[in-house]
Amino acid sequence: MRRLRLFAALCLPLGFGLGLSGCALNRPPAQVEAPTPAQWHAPLPHGGSLASLADWWRQLDDPLLVELIAAAEAASPNVASAAARVAEARFTRVQTGAALLPSLDGTASASRGTAGIASGAPSGGSASSSSSSSLGATTPITTLQVGLQSKWEVDLFGRLRADRDAAQAKLGSADAKWHDARVSVAAETANAYFAERACQQQLRVAESDTRSRAETSRLNDLSMRAGFTAPADAALARASAADASGRLTQQRAQCAVQRKALVALSGIDESTLEQKLAASPAQRALPAVGSIASVPAEAISQRPDVYSAELGVASASADVGSAEAERYPKLTISGSIGRTQYRVSGLQQSLENWTIGPVSLSVPLLDGGSRKANADAAKARYAEAVSIYRANVRQAVREVEEALVNLDATDGRANDADTAVKNYQASFDATQARYSSGLASLFELEDSRRTLFAAQTARVSLQRERTEAWVALYRSMGGGWSRPGQPSESSESSSMNTTPAAKVATSP
Repeated sequence: MRRLRLFAALCLPLGFGLGLSGCALNRPPAQVEAPTPAQWHAPLPHGGSLASLADWWRQLDDPLLVELIAAAEAASPNVASAAARVAEARFTRVQTGAALLPSLDGTASASRGTAGIASGAPSGGSASSSSSSSLGATTPITTLQVGLQSKWEVDLFGRLRADRDAAQAKLGSADAKWHDARVSVAAETANAYFAERACQQQLRVAESDTRSRAETSRLNDLSMRAGFTAPADAALARASAADASGRLTQQRAQCAVQRKALVALSGIDESTLEQKLAASPAQRALPAVGSIASVPAEAISQRPDVYSAELGVASASADVGSAEAERYPKLTISGSIGRTQYRVSGLQQSLENWTIGPVSLSVPLLDGGSRKANADAAKARYAEAVSIYRANVRQAVREVEEALVNLDATDGRANDADTAVKNYQASFDATQARYSSGLASLFELEDSRRTLFAAQTARVSLQRERTEAWVALYRSMGGGWSRPGQPSESSESSSMNTTPAAKVATSP
């Protein structure tokens, strides 16, 4: 109570003397430090080139992938929900900004009634005539009123400004989450697209393997009937062909399931999508790595989810200021101006009136600790927001490091995988030639075939791992998004910095 009286004694005179601006209470820091390493510990592709990563899938020169990502963004309920949250936050920002200004309402009313006009008895008249004349007559009266009423809460202790600042931070956070939803959808769609392409490559490997085994089985059956091949060898060849046929059927089913996932993401009809996939090249080279700064903090600041968490701290700080201000007096000023017109028996009379006031001051005296509890709860939420922000930064550093490690590892394995397939193919061709001339057994041929198939499958898997590492790096670096006020590094990235279509005018 002593603190309340001290603030009131200091701020009320100051408020009236300085245009009723009042005294704002101190808030916790709106920005906090989050520890980041001085440099990346994972190897940086191309020495940490600062070229743009924004909309990197466009660099693949694959119009179908760009089309699929655009369709997925349009069909995504997460993006639509995030856009709705942005619009809602804008409306809240308008409301909190308007609370700092006086409100003005227009009023109008009309009424009609009657009034009795009494007349006194003439002197010397009879009693009966006097009684009759005292009843008088009734006259209709019309009353018309119009006016303006205003009310203004003076923001003595910064509660309304804190509410406005919190709403502004929440608007920025909602907008960042919308961008993060777009980045997530683009990454998910790219992964599904690359998985579809990898599945088709694996399907071609399985088809080639199945044809080879089926031909070997056919030749062994003919040789067995002619008496040149043992029945056991013919049975082994048939078993090998059946095994390959089963794998081919399984691979086709996996590709069908994978395609349905891509259909669900993009919202494109399956038959239409099949035609688009068939008309597009099956494999394209990955673009050069870009937008990897040597200092992690520079890269982490590009992530919309980290920026959203940072604004969450600012919003929580403003909420603390608002909750603290609720514990102090509130000053409200009212006023009105109006005009009233009376109409009686063809005559009319107008009156103009205005008032300033009442000037009301409400002082919290006893609330059972409710306001203090609300302030303590706001401080607890602020501490939580700080913890969440710092955890997001640590997670962001981890995701970037992991993506860099995986990208470097897959790059280093690519040449080995190509070399393995090339040499296993040469070994298989030689074994098959020896088998055709009777110098190698069927067991040797099948063993060489299995080894080649495993190498081909591993190379396809590695190619998919590399594309997934690319997508993970793209996503962990913010997907080309730049926080407001920072210029994008490429014109193409401007699409990632466009706000939702719904625009609402802001207020002070």
